[in-house]
Amino acid sequence: MVKLRLRRIGKKKQPIYKIVAADSRAARSGKFIEAIGQYNPLLNPIGITCNEARLFTWLKNGAQPTDTVRSLLQRKGLWLKWRLVKKGSDEATITAELEKWQGLQVEKLGREVERKARRKAAKKKKRTAEATPVPTTPAPVEATAEQVS
Repeated sequence: MVKLRLRRIGKKKQPIYKIVAADSRAARSGKFIEAIGQYNPLLNPIGITCNEARLFTWLKNGAQPTDTVRSLLQRKGLWLKWRLVKKGSDEATITAELEKWQGLQVEKLGREVERKARRKAAKKKKRTAEATPVPTTPAPVEATAEQVS
């Protein structure tokens, strides 16, 4: 059985992965049939490149992507395109769906940036509150009837 999976290359502490079509019995970084893309987790945002034509050819021939490769394809929008092609949608529908998906991804990125900014501001506020001690005032003591007499 052919699997689409990651093959690690690169130096120590600097991984780069190739997306390859390989026999499921082969070792992780061993023999493979064809390299169809690359994944670089160290870039910001992460770098994913893929030859769409070869990817769809392998998927049509029954190659199964691993969970990690599937999530990378979803991140890139290729999994959505594959599902639409598999369903038999026409080119106009596929283009419209991909544009809609791109718009949602832009909104998602904006929300993520806002969330990070809020967290950073809250963290900074917490640090300044811990650094400056708040002066404490003694609580007023109420006099009882016995003490007044």
